[in-house]
Amino acid sequence: MFRDEATLIAGLVRQDEAAYHYAIRTFGGPMQHLAASIVGQKIADEVVQEAWVSVLRAVGKFEGRSALKTWIMRITANEAKSRLRREKRNVALEDLLAEDESFADRFDGRGHWQDAPSEWGQDSPEALLASDELKACLDRMIDQLPDLQGATLALRERQGLPLADICHILDVSESNVRVLLHRARNKVFGCVEHFQQTGECLATE
Repeated sequence: MFRDEATLIAGLVRQDEAAYHYAIRTFGGPMQHLAASIVGQKIADEVVQEAWVSVLRAVGKFEGRSALKTWIMRITANEAKSRLRREKRNVALEDLLAEDESFADRFDGRGHWQDAPSEWGQDSPEALLASDELKACLDRMIDQLPDLQGATLALRERQGLPLADICHILDVSESNVRVLLHRARNKVFGCVEHFQQTGECLATE
């Protein structure tokens, strides 16, 4: 029914119900992941609802300078950051960049580990990462990442967006996106390594 963005946008402008439901099916999941990575799961639904209201109000003015998904995701990010400010839990970008480098240089330019965790033990990486307990631990760790780190990791790893789109969505420079992504990956790496060595999760319950 909606073969291209122009058709979908026209439907949203007309307030066509089918277009709205198609947009929700297409973009709702990524919006939810992004909102949750910034404000947490508890209020992510509210942020997404607010974002949809903003999208529908502004879609008639969409100029096509970016992909529709990128535009919608930026609105979602802005709503989430506004909600954080209202909740008085906003963290300055400078604070996020001034963190410990205990796991520095663990990744190459493509985001791959330079060296595997120090002791994989008897389990292969695949077997270890298949552990339900570790998956739950990693979910908690990712939920507890500082706001922009979590958002950057979600956009890059879960949704596979290019750095340029992430910069546009979060309104930060490419150099800062790279730093945020590097730090988020370091924390996830540290979580995996600690779990393998001790059987304990670094993330709090």
